[in-house]
Amino acid sequence: MAISKERKNEIIKEFATHEGDTGSPEVQIAVLTADINHLNEHARNHKKDHHSYRGLMKKIGHRRNLLAYLRNKDVARYRELIQRLGLRR
Repeated sequence: MAISKERKNEIIKEFATHEGDTGSPEVQIAVLTADINHLNEHARNHKKDHHSYRGLMKKIGHRRNLLAYLRNKDVARYRELIQRLGLRR
């Protein structure tokens, strides 16, 4: 199961660049990261659930593409975002 609607709205409010922002790369990456973390826990507990694992891999690929886009577009925003999310330790 995906993250709850309330949790998703909290993430959107936290990472939005302006009022009503749901489509900026920062918001999309933050929501995908929360989804990935949730699916990662599910995959640890249910090792034979290959369908969810495939969905996890697709989300990781989508996040990777969005991060590459943001890195090419604005390096400062990219660095701030990965630090806020705790990625690339």
